[in-house]
Amino acid sequence: MTTPIQRTEIEGVLAEGLALIKDTGLRSKVVDAYMLAVQEGGWTSMKDLNEMPFTLLTDTRGINFWDHTLAVTRGAIGLAKGQLETYKKMPYPLDMDRLVAGGLLHDVGKLVEIERKPDGSWKKSRKGELARHPISGAIFCAKVGLPDDIVNTVACHAKEGEGAPKVLETVLIHQADFATFDPLVMQSKGQLIA
Repeated sequence: MTTPIQRTEIEGVLAEGLALIKDTGLRSKVVDAYMLAVQEGGWTSMKDLNEMPFTLLTDTRGINFWDHTLAVTRGAIGLAKGQLETYKKMPYPLDMDRLVAGGLLHDVGKLVEIERKPDGSWKKSRKGELARHPISGAIFCAKVGLPDDIVNTVACHAKEGEGAPKVLETVLIHQADFATFDPLVMQSKGQLIA
């Protein structure tokens, strides 16, 4: 199956993050994973991808998939820099290329988990009902030959990773992800204090 969504369009929307990845092979594989997800999800329009909410679990208040992806990536970088710039010596290894790639890819599986309904609204797809995005995303990453550390990040960044061994980058991305999700849930429930 071919898609009219071009590689350059994915590269354009992820340009800020991709530019931070020094390893050109890794940078290319990040885009490869997205292109595979675009194809598997049957996406034919960047307009639809640009409008897709990042979650169906709460009101996203207009925050789309790409905004969320970049916010999580930036948040994880901020958490890493906080440690790198404060600790006299890092107590564990940190790979910034893996961190950025993992941040950009953490929700790539949502491209098969979420689909647009004929009326223009959004729903969980059949594939999404069978396997949540951490599982499908990890499969995409493995299929394109991304390192196991990044597969770990995608597979374990959400509840599927509870209690599982994780690389440091997974922990930072998990924290950044929930820092962008939990306030919206709390706001919807009237629990976020203004």
